[in-house]
Amino acid sequence: MTSSPTRRTTAEVIAVHRIGDSEPHNAFTDLIRYGGRWFCAFREARTHLSDDGQIRVLTSLDGRSWTSAATVRQDGVDLRDPRFVARPDGRLQLFAAAVTGATTKTFHTVTTLSVSGHIWSDPVPVGEPGVWVWRAAWHDDVMYGVGYATRDPRFARIYRSSDGIDLQPWVPMLFEGGYPNESGLVFDPDGTAHCLLRRDGDDATAQLGRALPPYRDWTWTDLGVQVGGPTLLRLPDGLLLAGVRLHDGDVRTAICVVDPGRGELTELVALPSGGDTSYPGLVWHDDLLWVSYYSSHEGRTNVYLAEVRLTG
Repeated sequence: MTSSPTRRTTAEVIAVHRIGDSEPHNAFTDLIRYGGRWFCAFREARTHLSDDGQIRVLTSLDGRSWTSAATVRQDGVDLRDPRFVARPDGRLQLFAAAVTGATTKTFHTVTTLSVSGHIWSDPVPVGEPGVWVWRAAWHDDVMYGVGYATRDPRFARIYRSSDGIDLQPWVPMLFEGGYPNESGLVFDPDGTAHCLLRRDGDDATAQLGRALPPYRDWTWTDLGVQVGGPTLLRLPDGLLLAGVRLHDGDVRTAICVVDPGRGELTELVALPSGGDTSYPGLVWHDDLLWVSYYSSHEGRTNVYLAEVRLTG
């Protein structure tokens, strides 16, 4: 890993709870605080790549006792990798990938809306077929989403929308080379955008992108490390955190500090994890970092919630 950023930060995992274990494979999580409650979404299925995926939404008041709030499913469709987005109009939105086909799989991004987190609208397709909108975020009443092509030629692009439904290409070629795919996206108060981009090709090192409004022109820094399932979170004091899967040594899900100025990713703490693991969701609440993630380190692939204390 790279050297530590100027600010000295340490992290300690103070609690871990298994919250999703009802199916053979429980994975690909996201986490949000909405309406004074916790919501965690993830995929339930037979295996990592089986065609029977549905989205389970759990809810909790305290982050420790969880109950099922809803399931989102489509007949004959594998729904994967749900991502929450809190909308300016007060509703909660979920993005997911809809995968169909047996031998030749096709991908489309779908979205569903809720006013309670318990009842969700029927999923509707958004964006473009074959481009997976992985992560979206609102800034100044506009939604931006980073998607990636699921077939050759491989590329990542940015979408822009005023309603969160009609996603139009804004930067058609955000990045190409090395099979760019999953991403984290976050905005600073001054409008600066940061994108942490996974790559899986011959050049598999992650890229850190930076852009100012209107987010047409991006500069990229190679972080020199391979990551999976990235997400970004900016803390109230400005510290930029990433949740990722790391591949150096034992594969693990970890919390890292991102230093945009120096172009560095520094591991703070590894969560109890191993094997099939990653796709964390990050929330800062009550001066703790709450992290949903999945892992197979206990045998079956389950969903966990960790509480992490940061100092420094």
